[in-house]
Amino acid sequence: MPKPPHTDLTPWFQVVSDLPDRMVWSDFFGNDNPVELDIGCGRGLFTYSASIENPDVNYLGMELDYGKGRRGAMRLQKRDSKNGRIVGGDCNILLQKMIDTGSVAAAHVYFPDPWWKRRHKKRRLFTTEFIDTLYRVVEPGGFVHSWTDVEEYFGVISGLMNNDPRYKELPPPPERDPEHDMDYQTSFDRKKRQLGLPIYRGLWQRDTTEFRAEEPHADDDTDNSQSQAG
Repeated sequence: MPKPPHTDLTPWFQVVSDLPDRMVWSDFFGNDNPVELDIGCGRGLFTYSASIENPDVNYLGMELDYGKGRRGAMRLQKRDSKNGRIVGGDCNILLQKMIDTGSVAAAHVYFPDPWWKRRHKKRRLFTTEFIDTLYRVVEPGGFVHSWTDVEEYFGVISGLMNNDPRYKELPPPPERDPEHDMDYQTSFDRKKRQLGLPIYRGLWQRDTTEFRAEEPHADDDTDNSQSQAG
C-alpha cells in the first residue's frame, strides 16, 4: 500500500536544496530580529520552546533526519510560529556555504552524536574546523552553547573551546527542576535526566574581533567528514 504524501510544512520545514544559496534572515523570517541556531535539533523541542519564550528572537533548527525535523516543524505549524523554523539536511552545508559571516547571535549544539566506536570518532561534529566555522558565523560577542550526557565527549568539546583563545568560557546555566514533561532543553535531555544521568553543560562567548576571511584556521590533522548532531 503506498504511503500517503507528506503534509506540506512550508515554511516551518524546508530542506537545504529548497533554500537560496545565501540565507538572508530578514527574507527567511520576515523580520530583522536576531537569529540563533539549533544545530542537530532532533525533534525540535528547544527550537519550539525557545521560540515561544523569546518571541523577539528567531530560531533555526537544523536536522539531518527529515522525520525528526518534520516532527518538530509540526509543533511549530500548530502554533503558527513566526520565529521558529527547521531545515532538513547537512548542517555543514548551511554553516559553511549559506550563512553569512557574523549573522547569528548564538549557536546551540545539544547532545551531538558521540559516535562511540573508536573508528567512528572522526565523524564527531566538534573539531577544530567546526569551531572555526562557528567563529565565522557567530557575531562578535555572541555565544556557543553545548550540552551532552557523555562525559568523555564533553571533555573533547570543552578542551577544544577552552584552549581556543577566541572563546571565553562562562558559567553554564544551573540545572533546574522541570515543571512538566515538555519543560526540558531537548527531548534527549528529558530522557537522560529521567534516567538519573548527569548532563554536562558548556557555555562560551566569542570574542569581539570581526572575522577576517584570510584568518588561518587552527591546525587539524583529523578527517573532518562530520555527521549531523542527533
